[in-house]
Amino acid sequence: MGTDVLLVVGLGNPGPRYARQRHNIGFMAVDEIRRRYRFAAPRRRFEALLAEGTVGGEKVHALEPQTFMNESGRSVGAAMRYFRLRPADVLVFHDEVDLAPGKVRVKTGGGTAGHNGLRSIDAHIGPDFRRVRLGIGKPADTHRVPGWVLSDFNKADGAWLGKTLEAVAECFPLLVAGDGSGFMSRVALLTQPPRPKPTPPEPAKETEC
Repeated sequence: MGTDVLLVVGLGNPGPRYARQRHNIGFMAVDEIRRRYRFAAPRRRFEALLAEGTVGGEKVHALEPQTFMNESGRSVGAAMRYFRLRPADVLVFHDEVDLAPGKVRVKTGGGTAGHNGLRSIDAHIGPDFRRVRLGIGKPADTHRVPGWVLSDFNKADGAWLGKTLEAVAECFPLLVAGDGSGFMSRVALLTQPPRPKPTPPEPAKETEC
């Protein structure tokens, strides 16, 4: 990468009421990264919780805006300007309804696809930041999408959710190194369901002559 500082942003809504909602998977991913790489305890700055750590020899600032989703850009813009970063040095983890649950994709720039957190960031720093899209799926009736993202993950989601968050954290150094393709490939490998073991053939039955 062209910088030795990275601003990693998790998107979500603050407070225990929202903690397990699908819209908060960005917070969950950044929390898992902070735990795995033993970041310093978060402190309040830039209307956010900010924690610092080192991954792959590079300094990483982990930011979780506490402004509520629709105003996330205020916090991200203030932190980016303070650390004198470019939009390309900002990496945003967010929920993505257009990806199946557990699928993970990385992209730079582009539209906001109706995501209010991305729209707010775009308004404050422009579109050229990097995004990690964390698939949560969507209901068949698209009119139910707002309620879907603001509902809690259920028990059945636990099987893929924990595995996905762990894989994202484990492969995070690839993102720090700028290898988005390698990150996606490795996460996909770690999260694929185990192949069923082949059933051994039954021994041939003896027949009487």
